[in-house]
Amino acid sequence: MQIIERITRERNSESDNQTILQNICFDKLKVNPLPNSKSEIWRMASKPKLESFLNFKSSNEFYEPIIPNELDTNNVLRIIIGENKKVCITQKEWGINELEEKEIINLISQKLIDSDTTKNWSDLLNHYLTNKNNILGLKITGKVIPHIEIISNSKTNLFNSKTLILKIEKDTSVDISQINLGDLNCSLSTSSYLFIGENAHVNHGIISYGKNKSYMINSLNIIQYKNSEYNLGSLQFNFNFARLEINIDQIEGNAKTNIKGMQITKDNEQIATYAKIKFNGPNGYLDQLNKSLAKDRSHSVFEGIIIVPQIAQKTDASQLSRNLLLSNHAKIDTKPQLEIIADDVKCMHGATISQLNENELFYMRSRGLTLEEASKLQLRSYYQEIISFIPISEDRWDLLALLLNNPE
Repeated sequence: MQIIERITRERNSESDNQTILQNICFDKLKVNPLPNSKSEIWRMASKPKLESFLNFKSSNEFYEPIIPNELDTNNVLRIIIGENKKVCITQKEWGINELEEKEIINLISQKLIDSDTTKNWSDLLNHYLTNKNNILGLKITGKVIPHIEIISNSKTNLFNSKTLILKIEKDTSVDISQINLGDLNCSLSTSSYLFIGENAHVNHGIISYGKNKSYMINSLNIIQYKNSEYNLGSLQFNFNFARLEINIDQIEGNAKTNIKGMQITKDNEQIATYAKIKFNGPNGYLDQLNKSLAKDRSHSVFEGIIIVPQIAQKTDASQLSRNLLLSNHAKIDTKPQLEIIADDVKCMHGATISQLNENELFYMRSRGLTLEEASKLQLRSYYQEIISFIPISEDRWDLLALLLNNPE
């Protein structure tokens, strides 16, 4: 594993070429370069696939991604992490400006210092490998902001890492699409942080799709202040190995979170979502739905936990996992969980695993549709609930067509 060999080869963290964040993470990783495979969030991870994820040469060079459609610059602001283009826009009603390096360090360094080498391994690895050119920090303020599209990508036979930090100011309203593109036979590591200010409203979409033998680990860290609303729609597919780690902290309560995510696996792929939502104040709200679809000999994993301490009275939280198993050889593991200490709450969780509806398939075939056409019609309905929640323009990223035409 080339990445682990690089960590163990380093003698110390003092280097003129490394940033403060890289040095903090190296000091952690040199003690435990790999996560504990017996821990709850890593026990399902395929060891051979994780080793393959780590077995590419790390690169911080910029590689132009292949993007399907032209950009309408009047309605969308597109940023490619690593492109090294300055972002500084100040309008009458809104502004987007880059954070200084010192501001970025102040926002996330203490979290990294306090982090656990297993629970936060993905972030530690990302920051250790990511240089300044591949860290994007933005301060976003105002309303009537153009849709922001942020792209991270990897390159064949390389390990690429990207970091995104967004400080979304008080009373701001913004739509953000995050696109993660995996190239042939490569690895991509992304760590994202969103600090959502009081009364701010954020619609956030994460679309991750790769090519043959793509690997990815994507860590998402959300800090919500009071009266903020955060809506997340996510989609993962076409990765040999991928995992999305969601950590949301309503630090004062009185905040609203809605999450709708989906992962689709085929062949012998393994794709996982891990979600941890913690309420640190009263009157918090969560509505989470995660969908998995597994076929062939693939493996889909969802583990979620809602944490409601004594201070978080009047919490209203729901976490549901709905899954489709399309092969006798495929596997779905799902485990939504509640950890509640507060006594005045309304919380629920649940999980279902089913197959395509045989009666509906029979009915559609009796009306002249082929089995493939009938199956796609059912899948269209299954996909659409999640896709419609993702803030992204269909004329640039036709997600439904990508999924329905995804080769077996």
